[in-house]
Amino acid sequence: MTSFDPTDYAFERKIPEGDNVERQVCAECGWVHYENPKIVVGSVVTNGEKFLLCRRAINPRKGFWTLPAGYLEKNETTAEGAAREAYEEATAEIRIRDLLALYSVTHISQIQIMYRAVLDKPEFSAGIESLEVQLFSWDEIPWDNLAFPTVYWALHQYRQIKEEESFVPFSNATGDMLKRSLEIIKR
Repeated sequence: MTSFDPTDYAFERKIPEGDNVERQVCAECGWVHYENPKIVVGSVVTNGEKFLLCRRAINPRKGFWTLPAGYLEKNETTAEGAAREAYEEATAEIRIRDLLALYSVTHISQIQIMYRAVLDKPEFSAGIESLEVQLFSWDEIPWDNLAFPTVYWALHQYRQIKEEESFVPFSNATGDMLKRSLEIIKR
């Protein structure tokens, strides 16, 4: 299988026959290049009562704290991707528990899938995309230095169900949680 090379096509933006959305269409053969949302996978990783956070070494939001997360790769499950991201960003070997939340971040065309996960042994170090990695108690979390609203949501939503064995996964925050997360990120 060869990889997609956009220079092989003479694209134009138009609504393909049988569709209702403007897309990139090859002017010569009619092949449609679908531009779909990116899938981000990650996890709220705990060790006892502490949370594993990574300080970003890359943009966007370099220097801010985040959960271990990143883009899903081809040919992996979302849980495998979340575990891989924890290893890449924090050299942490985690145990995925269950699905915590599914977020739709429409302004950047992302779907974020977050899991609950456990770090059985507190062994970790900064990976190439992290400046540092640390376990924080709830009161120590650097709330004013979180990278993204979804990090704030996932941590708070985790806290709501931390003792639950089963629950309905969360979605985008609303109300006060949404307002507070946006205030923090604007700083």
